[in-house]
Amino acid sequence: MTQGSESVRFGKRTTDTVLHRFERWARDTPGARALIAGPDGLTYGELDARADRLAHRLLDSGLPPGALVAVGTARQSELVVALLAVLKAGGSYAVIDVESPRSGRRQISAAEPVVLLTDAAQQAALENGGGPRVIRLDAEAAAIGGPRTEQPPHAPADGPADQPADPPEDRLPGAAAPPAGRTAAVLFTGAAEPRAVPVSHGLLLAAHEAWAEVARPTPQDRHLFTAGTDVTAFAAGWTRALCSGGALVLSPRSAWQPEDVRTAVETDRVTVLHTDPAGATRLLLQDAERGTLAPAAHRGADPACRSLRLLAVSGDRLYLDEQATLQVRLRPGARVLNVYGPAECAGIGTWFELPQLPHPLDDAEEISLLGTAFPGFRVEVRGGEIRLVPPDGADAVPTGDLGLLREDGLLEYGGRLRDRITLPGGRLLDPYPVESAIRSHEGIGAVILKGVDGPRGPRRLVAYVAPPPGGPPRAPLPDIEELRDHLAGKVLREECPRTVIRLRTLPRTTAGQEDRDALPLPILPAAARSAGSKSGKYGSAAPAGETSAGCAAGCGGVALGFVALILTNLLWPGSTDLTGVPQPWAFLFFVLYLFECVAFGVGVVFLFGGRARMLRQRRGPSLTVAAHLAVSYLLLSWWPQDNLYRLAAKQDWPRQAALVYAFNIPLMIAGVVVAAYVVSKPADPFDFHDPTDDWPDR
Repeated sequence: MTQGSESVRFGKRTTDTVLHRFERWARDTPGARALIAGPDGLTYGELDARADRLAHRLLDSGLPPGALVAVGTARQSELVVALLAVLKAGGSYAVIDVESPRSGRRQISAAEPVVLLTDAAQQAALENGGGPRVIRLDAEAAAIGGPRTEQPPHAPADGPADQPADPPEDRLPGAAAPPAGRTAAVLFTGAAEPRAVPVSHGLLLAAHEAWAEVARPTPQDRHLFTAGTDVTAFAAGWTRALCSGGALVLSPRSAWQPEDVRTAVETDRVTVLHTDPAGATRLLLQDAERGTLAPAAHRGADPACRSLRLLAVSGDRLYLDEQATLQVRLRPGARVLNVYGPAECAGIGTWFELPQLPHPLDDAEEISLLGTAFPGFRVEVRGGEIRLVPPDGADAVPTGDLGLLREDGLLEYGGRLRDRITLPGGRLLDPYPVESAIRSHEGIGAVILKGVDGPRGPRRLVAYVAPPPGGPPRAPLPDIEELRDHLAGKVLREECPRTVIRLRTLPRTTAGQEDRDALPLPILPAAARSAGSKSGKYGSAAPAGETSAGCAAGCGGVALGFVALILTNLLWPGSTDLTGVPQPWAFLFFVLYLFECVAFGVGVVFLFGGRARMLRQRRGPSLTVAAHLAVSYLLLSWWPQDNLYRLAAKQDWPRQAALVYAFNIPLMIAGVVVAAYVVSKPADPFDFHDPTDDWPDR
């Protein structure tokens, strides 16, 4: 099945590039804001001039024609200058992750650039012996002059110049039209093992044209990208702002922090926000309504986001009910686009917004629509897999995602091939339908279904669930029994999860995708570990360190017992006097005194070292604490109790009553607590949660 749309723009041969589009705006509106980074910024004229000077320096340093240049800097304004300079010098660029130097080094290894543009602060972290030649951006910036915030006297701050000056003769290689198939940028996909994806000049321009036809950007727009600069959304998406005359709002720090985005949207009057589902939720629901108990669906527009006219969400699945909730949080007339596209298509493929629906749909919480293809692109579904055909004449790109072309002409998301779970017997399970069914529970906002291998027996299904965003704080999540009842009749019995793991939020990658590899693994009790294989995933049965620690604790308890025996006559003189007691009774009483002292020593050791071992039994934390104190008291109390009893007169009723209430009754209570602990059911070894989770225990 195929879905596609055509635009007359893509049917013509063109020598245009995204660089030419930017230079046209720099020539026509040199005084308009191009970059906004806190108190600093650059106009189109300033940005173009600085990129020209850096491009000349790159050529003077011997940059070969068409060379790949990696750009890694935390200063986002300098990053944009460098990207334009590389294109002007006739090269291609690759943006490197500087927030995670390890990831950045892997990207450099995957892309194999000729030159690395970076700063002194990042150079040592990114260099990996025998890599590309390094050119320091901070040294170049010092030579060509830093950013300026003042406006040229001939142009207004946010508008075109009245009489733009003719640009000087430009002899940079980028001024000539390169072949449309020549590489303009190298994008990265994947995190653990990044893969370099070349994107041609023609495709980069086609992606911009497709976006412009759908989003209709204007020179008055201010764009903000929350993703990292090495992510496709920014590395290829900067053209959406600078090739349409708009401004890029950049972080004055190394990267956008979640708590800073909302302030920037309000302060810098952002009109177009490019983010992922988690970022959109945080901005419009969690940050806006922190502490509010009203259901998210009934909240009105967010005053802090009144400037937004377009919210573009990409990076991961966005369900219909989530998209509708985001729409409600914006002003009337503002748009929410669900944008889908891999790096091979420069981040452009399909788009969906609610007005595309021909009629209302049921089960909005179970459906994620990718909509229709961008102009010039085509969508094919072969064997259930989504393939995108870019407008540059390249072959269809297999996305690795599953999809369905519905009868209403819209593309529906169906999960990822790499997320498939192999069930016992070899059957493959697509988790997405089960996850969607779980998500239809009103108490669940997000879910990941994962297969977890146990130490004994086959792989079992575990559901990691998170609460709906913006809901009541500490709202209870369903337990496994409630979830099974909810799924009855919706999924097969063998596809139901056997355990529910409750998290505050699901982990995500820097690109905004749900990170299944970052989910917490089970912490098994000692019994389960001892049943596992000696070299298995969950460790050996009895590590040598634990055995040594147990021996040390036992010896320490005996030593403390003998210390207590020596102190007995100092604390309670005469309490152990056996004068006049015949044999063998005297010897038996001495053994009794010895056992009391040893029990006291063991109790001291258990008081300070037993709780950690008891926690491994995976019983309730409150009951575990109570049982730990009870066992400690049972061991510690015999030594002082017997000595005090032996010194108390039988008819000394006040003292006898005090001893009973101080020792005997607490001993009975401690016995009951220990009995409750023993008969309580240990938690399932797979029933674990994130250590940072503060939700109530299951």
